[in-house]
Amino acid sequence: MNKVKVLFFATMRTRAKRSSIDLELAENTTIAELKKTLIAKIPALEASLPSTLVSVNREFAFDEEMIPTNAEIALFPPVSGG
Repeated sequence: MNKVKVLFFATMRTRAKRSSIDLELAENTTIAELKKTLIAKIPALEASLPSTLVSVNREFAFDEEMIPTNAEIALFPPVSGG
């Protein structure tokens, strides 16, 4: 199993009602699979996750990427402005 820490920022933190969660994932889990796991554990995140920015070990990551062992994953809501 792959133990990871998921950090929630800004409105993601509000929706999750926590600042982080520790998860055990199967080896070779992708970001897309992580999102499905998070929806199952925290349904309030479902509407936000498709447009959420994800970083793994402080580098941006995309849905098809595999999550390395003991990763720190951060979720940020999309940013707009001008």
